[in-house]
Amino acid sequence: MRMRTYFAAAALAALAVGALAADVPDYIARSVANPNRPAADTARDAARKPGEVLAFAGVKPGMQVLELIPGGGYFTRLLSGAVGPKGHVTEAVPAPPPAAAGAADVRATSNGVAADPNFSGNVSEISMTPDALKGVSGVDLVWTSQNYHDLHLTRLNLDVVGLDREIYAALKPGGVFFIEDHAAKPDTGTTTTDAEHRIDEDFVKKEVESVGFVLDGESDILRNPADDHSLRVFDPAIRGHTDQFLLKFRKPK
Repeated sequence: MRMRTYFAAAALAALAVGALAADVPDYIARSVANPNRPAADTARDAARKPGEVLAFAGVKPGMQVLELIPGGGYFTRLLSGAVGPKGHVTEAVPAPPPAAAGAADVRATSNGVAADPNFSGNVSEISMTPDALKGVSGVDLVWTSQNYHDLHLTRLNLDVVGLDREIYAALKPGGVFFIEDHAAKPDTGTTTTDAEHRIDEDFVKKEVESVGFVLDGESDILRNPADDHSLRVFDPAIRGHTDQFLLKFRKPK
């Protein structure tokens, strides 16, 4: 029975690799096809296109990665496999907000990936506090997925530009700050962020560039023209299929 299970998993992994775009490197394809990924994660792959997203971000073996607000660990597991044993993923996990503030709005607390023996060899966890982030340096990539908008939630009252400066300082010269997020209507800034959990793409560009980053790439991989940006991202009519932008900023050498 165990042998049958092994071959079934191997066959599914091969199918998953074959379904990826031709320009996705083998090491990313293997990470996507990892049979140790939870079924709840792999069920989201068709919509989230993780192989193509990691390839666009420039993820490579041996990279040191800082992941902000990792949520349930969907990309943590993928990054762990892609950077391999010589790389490392540090999850910066926010503290739970007060219960009265609506804890569901910001995915907080540990996701358990750093303690999972399938991934713990190159994944660790820190609190997403100014002091902890100041202790991080020399990373190749800072990654945040569907969460940059959360930094602008009014109730959190965060100094986001100050955080962007900490991210800039944590990166090596030439390092990348990667942002994937839900698009809001143009010219809305953060005015719809509290209600819809979206953010204006141009606002993000200007804010991140204000601390010294240079926009180094953008991608339409997760664009959905059928999304008119009017619905809350958790609305069943659009959840999992929002129009999303991918931005890659680089710290100049």
